[in-house]
Amino acid sequence: MGTFFMQIIFSFVNCLFAVLLFLKTRAKQKYGRLPPGPARLPIIGSILKIDMKKPYQTYAELSKTYGSMFTVWLGTKPVVVISGFQTLKDTFVNLGEEFSGRENYPLIKHATGGYGLTVSSGDRWKQLRRFSITTFKNFGMGRKTIENKIQKEAQCLVKAFSEFKDCTFNPKILISKAVFNVVCCILLDERFEYDDPQLKFFSDAIEMYFNFLCATKGQLYNLFPAVFKFLPGSHHKVLETVKKFKRYIRSQAEKYKDSFNVENPRNYIEAFMVQMHKEKDKPNSEFHLKNLEASAWNLFSAGTETTASTLRQSLLFMMKYPDVQERVYNEIADVIGTSRIPSVQDRQNMPYTDAVIHEVLRFMDLSPTAVPHKVLKDTEYNGYCIPEGTTVLPFLSSVLSDPKLWKNPTVFDPENFLDENGHFKKNDAFLAFGLGKRVCIGEGLARMELFIIFTSLLQRFSFIGTQPVEDIDINPFLGSFGRLPRSYQCYAKIHL
Repeated sequence: MGTFFMQIIFSFVNCLFAVLLFLKTRAKQKYGRLPPGPARLPIIGSILKIDMKKPYQTYAELSKTYGSMFTVWLGTKPVVVISGFQTLKDTFVNLGEEFSGRENYPLIKHATGGYGLTVSSGDRWKQLRRFSITTFKNFGMGRKTIENKIQKEAQCLVKAFSEFKDCTFNPKILISKAVFNVVCCILLDERFEYDDPQLKFFSDAIEMYFNFLCATKGQLYNLFPAVFKFLPGSHHKVLETVKKFKRYIRSQAEKYKDSFNVENPRNYIEAFMVQMHKEKDKPNSEFHLKNLEASAWNLFSAGTETTASTLRQSLLFMMKYPDVQERVYNEIADVIGTSRIPSVQDRQNMPYTDAVIHEVLRFMDLSPTAVPHKVLKDTEYNGYCIPEGTTVLPFLSSVLSDPKLWKNPTVFDPENFLDENGHFKKNDAFLAFGLGKRVCIGEGLARMELFIIFTSLLQRFSFIGTQPVEDIDINPFLGSFGRLPRSYQCYAKIHL
């Protein structure tokens, strides 16, 4: 009997060994020509080699060893990290179609159901992106229509800041609500008062979502989603809150179900409903409520968090560098004055202020690796073969901090965007909004918001920290998904 069981165990071990050998051989055939990278272990891959709290710092070190393309294994999945300006351009621009797929973080996929602008690829993504860009233009992107709404919101924010007078306050919530209202004007054609409970829910939902994404727990969720499904924790609350947010979007869409204006839709959601009506008889149309809910969530969440974070960081820089703040104010006073509302057209006459805003974006480095891509077919580059479906990460930080491309890459210095005559100087290495076919869809709106709101605040207030200048920490909070501004208190002193 003992011999019989030993034979069974021996046969099982042999079978297991054969299966593992087969899987290893097949993986080697499929991934044998990937770029090099650190050694990996079964199941967990290269995780022990990566700082999960700030993986992009690990990527910076690995690029020194393996060059501008290397492979890390997150669990059982290979991820090709691409760094350096020329290599990023060669892949995401010159091979843009091949690298235009979207690899989904499980948390993002679960939040959206796999629908919407952010997570889709192929024809769905192309249709939704084309529609969104056209709709934004129709509602005044880059024109006076949206500019007037941003100006109005900036003045509301100035008024809210004025109420604190000589008291300290944290500008975080007010800035987030103001930026949310700008996006809301495009998507819903309405704004909320800052004390409206509905607006509080919106801003809290977005903050909760991004805080979880940037936490180590969020990174672990993305690596082992099947495990987290059965574990208690904050991820359940995050996903339920996103569902509630999307239900609100659906409820707004339902209002237009029988009354939308085909010839002149009033906002993004109504325009989407019009497109749904036009394609109601089209098989497999991408214009349906699930894509509307997810796309609206994508635009609200990304459009609010990124711009609001940049504005918060810009005020922190002004407190850290009062000489820069004074120079910005003097330029505002010379070009705009102290009573007229700033406009986008003023930017061309304000090179220093424009340089400051660009430098905030560069130095802050909000999204070091952007949202992950995937290749849509087997792709050859520089002797490597990246198989279809492989995750690829554009390591934007490698360009934004490259000493070969910037005057002073390691410090906050607006001179990085000024020539010897003090004129604003563009730099192709400015990749704060990404590059290639999936460059940020809201870049135009973000640029308008940043300039108008920033100059409106600096026109009225001088921002002062609650601690000595030398003690102000301007380094963003490091998270696994991105970099967020540190929380701070400040004074907003009204200019006399």
